[in-house]
Amino acid sequence: MTAQIELTHFAPQTRRFLIDLAANNNRNWFRRNKLRYDSEVRRPGEMLVDRISAHLAAATGRPVRGKLFRPHRDVRFSKDKTPFYTHLHAAWTLPGGRGWYFGLSAEYATAGAGVMAFDADQTVAWRHSVSGSAGDALATLLARLDARLDPPSLDAVPAPYPASHPRADLLRRSGCVAWYDGLFEALAQNPEATLEQSFARLSPLQDWLARHL
Repeated sequence: MTAQIELTHFAPQTRRFLIDLAANNNRNWFRRNKLRYDSEVRRPGEMLVDRISAHLAAATGRPVRGKLFRPHRDVRFSKDKTPFYTHLHAAWTLPGGRGWYFGLSAEYATAGAGVMAFDADQTVAWRHSVSGSAGDALATLLARLDARLDPPSLDAVPAPYPASHPRADLLRRSGCVAWYDGLFEALAQNPEATLEQSFARLSPLQDWLARHL
């Protein structure tokens, strides 16, 4: 099925669908537009995920699990009862937590790589590494990548490290993902090449994480 699908119009079509969904975020509208969602968003998205999975598996020499996230929201415990997400997200992951990420909405088009959330052992290894010379190397690497990092998740530097530690920003992190934003125009031209190139640029971060976690 995916072999017959073109990715040429994937990004513009997906963004238009998501804009329309945001203006009509209800199950009746989505049901009436389900065929459009399948043809313009889901099936091209699945094809893109499959192609990037194969590319990353070849690049890393390891099996990569790709996933296109469903649009349906779990509203059981949320005050926001709108039933659908108005973004498209995908992820490719390795055993151990390293991954690559893609997001597209009316407001953003972004690609990232790293570890979303450290497990207990990774947290210990992360703090030990970034508190020493490996942290200096990581800071230099991140500056060279010129990518966006999410804000640190911890309000304070964890014990036993002092608040004045030169790598306080890194120590306050419970995950590390670097992002390249503003990719819509490139995605509109060639989504597969854009993601491959973005992930290749972020490979030094993945290499550092593989060595130190």
